[in-house]
Amino acid sequence: MENRVRDWREQAGWSQGELARRLGVSRQTINAVETDKYDPSLPLALRMAKLFAVPVDQLFLDSWEPEA
Repeated sequence: MENRVRDWREQAGWSQGELARRLGVSRQTINAVETDKYDPSLPLALRMAKLFAVPVDQLFLDSWEPEA
């Protein structure tokens, strides 16, 4: 899965700390998400998408395809 949270955060001009504050999580959580050390929960992913006003699949790109 490709993670684009950092790209969207930087486009918004926010630090990791600012994004964390807006989402109600720690800066360490944002760092872990951005460095692929932690997959956010569904509620957190939805909050991120809502905050950036984009669909979840623009923040987290999944190349997985089911077998035919």
